Amino acid sequence: MKLLVIRHGESEADLLDVHEGRADFALTERGHRQAEAMANYVAENYNISKIYASTLTRAKQTAGHLSDKTGIPIAFDENLMEFNNGLLAGLPRAVVREKYPEVPNLPIDKAVYGQESQVEFRQRAENALSRVISESQADETIAIVSHGGMINQLYRSFFNMPVDCTFFFNTADTGIHIWNLTEKERRVIKANFDEHTNGI
Repeated sequence: MKLLVIRHGESEADLLDVHEGRADFALTERGHRQAEAMANYVAENYNISKIYASTLTRAKQTAGHLSDKTGIPIAFDENLMEFNNGLLAGLPRAVVREKYPEVPNLPIDKAVYGQESQVEFRQRAENALSRVISESQADETIAIVSHGGMINQLYRSFFNMPVDCTFFFNTADTGIHIWNLTEKERRVIKANFDEHTNGI
């Protein structure tokens, strides 16, 4: 099974420099162009059979470009949404630093400011990845459209990493992470692949 794990395109929050998370911003015009370029690349190079996507607008719009290009319907999954950042959602970073300072040494099963815990975040990734794998065949190629934080959780789930690990995987606007899953191994073929945007 091949998995194409794709981040959404540039959103309005990127320009406003706010904490996004569950704040439901749409793609910018540039984000739509990035998503269109991603969709063209995927359609030309992969025979995908399913598209799974987060229900947040920026991911839905990105997945919509891929669905329009391939004719594959989208299976929306709330588990693929970005980290639930509670009271921080949509706030300027300077405001967050003043009102909601980081809590050091917070246990992974605890949360503050109306957020979800790291355990809850990871569990959503586990559930989403398990659904994709259980609903797909070994010879299929599946696209998953989500968010940077969730993609990191999916990586950790894919490789059975500890919940409290500090490994991070960079991604870019419509960056594609290509994974291969067999009975014997799990392998990353390419990570953070965004050449298809060609500077968009």
